Amino acid sequence: MGSSLFSPLALKGLTLPNRIVVSPMCQYSAVEGSASQWHRTHWGTLAGSGAALLLIEATAVEPEGRITYGDLGIYSDANEHALAEVLDGVRASSDMPIGIQLGHAGRKASCEVPWGGGHQIAPADTGGWQTVAPSAVPIHEGDHPPAALDRKDLVRIRDAFVTAARRTDRLGLAAIQLHFAHGYLVHQFLSPISNQRTDEYGGSLENRLRYPLELFDAVRQVWSHRPLGIRVSATDWVAGGWDLPQTVALAQRVRELGCDWIDVSSGGLSAQQQIQAGPGYQVPFAREIRRAAGMLTSAVGLITEPRQAEDIVSGGSADLVTLARALLWNPHWPWRAAAELGASVTAPAQYWRSQPHGVRGVFEERLVGSTKARLRK
Repeated sequence: MGSSLFSPLALKGLTLPNRIVVSPMCQYSAVEGSASQWHRTHWGTLAGSGAALLLIEATAVEPEGRITYGDLGIYSDANEHALAEVLDGVRASSDMPIGIQLGHAGRKASCEVPWGGGHQIAPADTGGWQTVAPSAVPIHEGDHPPAALDRKDLVRIRDAFVTAARRTDRLGLAAIQLHFAHGYLVHQFLSPISNQRTDEYGGSLENRLRYPLELFDAVRQVWSHRPLGIRVSATDWVAGGWDLPQTVALAQRVRELGCDWIDVSSGGLSAQQQIQAGPGYQVPFAREIRRAAGMLTSAVGLITEPRQAEDIVSGGSADLVTLARALLWNPHWPWRAAAELGASVTAPAQYWRSQPHGVRGVFEERLVGSTKARLRK
């Protein structure tokens, strides 16, 4: 039998050659939301990894939705133009499908970059701005509180996601993932810890689901032809917060609206979280959502070994594995996995001779990107 990890998967018209997804990984290297040369280098490396799909980092749909001043954005013509130029460069050497994660940081916005400390920057300080959230509840005691969103704000942000989806379409990207996880704005609506509203968008589970579902449906209407998924935090890891049964309820509802896959993570909403981390610690969440909601799921979280990833897919815990740090440490992790599991991957022709002594058949020897066209000139 062949490897399950390296078997193809159909995702709403997009055929993935294997089950490895490059996770959206914030680089905090944009300028006024626009992609930089760093992104060209970073994505270019990952696009040659042999994975099936590359997801661009959390990309803000409005300036106030950036986590830091260095976050990528897709809220202006300048952002779109810069992203198009970088993508052209990446596509010149890879035909890997590229998608994007669209998000809004909500109360977790206006922060310093991680290597600068990651702390909140107050609106009055250089580089800071007023954050927003479902309720005026800061994530950390002593933080400048977010402004509670009114109905006009909710419409504006929903429409910003729609506009971002339209820009994504013009850029020719293959998939969209909406960021419903890690304590950012949509997650803030879902969790009773951060959502203390008394209107139809707060209180009961049905009310807390309302805005995320409205936002998803609005994007689905303009992005009907390609894969649309969400990333969720399956639990806040806090008693009385968002949890797995509520996540299953969300999954069932977005499935009805046409969601194509769910990337299952956890945490990020509360400083009180008590995470029980370990290899594959979030895989059971993906397994239960897959079983209870009948959804394609992707597993994340301390997945580092090829056999571990193979067992996740072959055992039915998830349909995909989404890797982040493992690919930063070793951008050719899928090459290693293919060698260990007796499979093959697509790689740039310039690297075909790199297979170690005694290792053969890892690379599918076909020209990718614009290499063939250049050689024929």
